[in-house]
Formats: sequence, structure tokens, C-alpha cells
Amino acid sequence: MDFIELGGAALRYELSGKGDRTLVLVHEMGGSLESFDDVAPRFAESRRVLRYDTRGAGLSQKARGELGLDTMADDIAGLLDHTGIAGKVALAGIAVGGAIALHFAARYPERVSAVAVGSPATGIAPERRAAALERVAKIEAAGMAFAVEDAMQNGYAPELRGDLKRFARYRARWLGNDPASYATVWRMLAGADMQGELATLRCPVLVIGGSLDRVRPPPLAEAVAGAIPGARYVELRTGHYMAVQTPDLIFECIDAFLKEIGA
Repeated sequence: MDFIELGGAALRYELSGKGDRTLVLVHEMGGSLESFDDVAPRFAESRRVLRYDTRGAGLSQKARGELGLDTMADDIAGLLDHTGIAGKVALAGIAVGGAIALHFAARYPERVSAVAVGSPATGIAPERRAAALERVAKIEAAGMAFAVEDAMQNGYAPELRGDLKRFARYRARWLGNDPASYATVWRMLAGADMQGELATLRCPVLVIGGSLDRVRPPPLAEAVAGAIPGARYVELRTGHYMAVQTPDLIFECIDAFLKEIGA
């Protein structure tokens, strides 16, 4: 693990593996680079793997004020420059991490070979926005415990809690988020409108829907795939925090995709 000060914020990151190809892993909102603990080492057997705590999450500097997807994408570009990774990279992101990965591909198309995303959170439906922002304001005021039961019930389905230690560890880590920073990232999502830029993507894209994801059900993931020219869509028995819940399934799906297209 290492830290870098980039664009006015300190970011924690890890670069592992070796080889000519690089995969950037972008975690979900409320997560951290540890969300890929059971996935990253397997990818690192055949490629370099860059994972990091996004701005406002994990041990990276906490976010205040306004935050946009441009800044999140620029953080990835800065990390690639800092670590000396040139040429095209593949990206894999979960939920909001998926939105960041897709936005990076739109903002820096010359640096992207492929993108794989799980339950990508590319925005909030207008009719849900007011209620979502009201809930976020309550989280900011009352703390993460206010929302943990709903977040786990909808995002970490009981059907996926066979490994109780894994679930308990993720729940505790989720509770450790800074409420104000979490709210800042949430408001970024509420203000995002990616529909137009999705149609501009030209790299290979895989979209994964989780049949047990009650935060972003499969029809929402499939709609994102439908907006991207040539994107593939697959539905797996997993949930919203899929890299944590079903790491073997997610690794195998994304690895097969990247190998097939040579990314």
C-alpha cells in the first residue's frame, strides 16, 4: 500500500502483479480497495493490478463540498501517470465504481482497452432523486448506523451470507465510513447524467447484473448495457457488493471476458 497527494486530495493505492497488461479496480460507494481482497490477487497472477480508495473513501482523504465524475476519472489518470503505467488499461468497477470506470473510458478513450462493470450506478431516476437526497441528508446528520440495515438488506442479500465472517467484516467496514464524505459521493451520483456519454463508448464493455441485487436490480444494469454500442450483458447470482460477496464468480466472469478480447 502507498499514498499519493493528487489533485488536492491524498489517495491510498496498491499496485501488484506484473506483466504488460494492467487492470484498474474501482470499488463501490461505501467500499474501499479491500472490497477486492479476494479478487485482486487472482488477477495479479497474469497482469498488473491497480486498486485504490476513491476520493472520499477508505483511507483516502475525505471529501467535502462538490464532487464530480470528472475529478474521479482524473484521479485514475493521475494514479496511472504516477505509477508509470502507459498505454491502454482495462478497468473493472462495481456500482458507483462502475460509473467512474465508464466515465474514465469516455473522458480518456485513448487510455482504455476494455471496461467491465457490475451493477453500474450511472445516475438516479428523476422521480427518485428527492427522496434519495433526503435519505442522504439523514445519513450525514445521524451517521452510517442510520442506514446500515437497509444498505445490507438490499445490497448484501441474506441468500449471500453463507460466510458470516465475511458479511460481518464488510458490514463493520461499511459502518466505518465518514458520513459527510459518503453523502458527498452520493450527491455526486444524484447529479450524474451519463446517458449521452454511454453512447460514445467504443471499447469493449461487459455489464454484469446481480440477480440478488435489490439496490440496482438487473433491469437497471441491462439498460446501461443497452445504451452502450456493442456492450455485452450477463446476469449472475450475486448482489450489489458483488466483488465481496461472490469473488470467485466475479473473477471468472471478468477474467474470461478480458482474455477473450485480449485486454
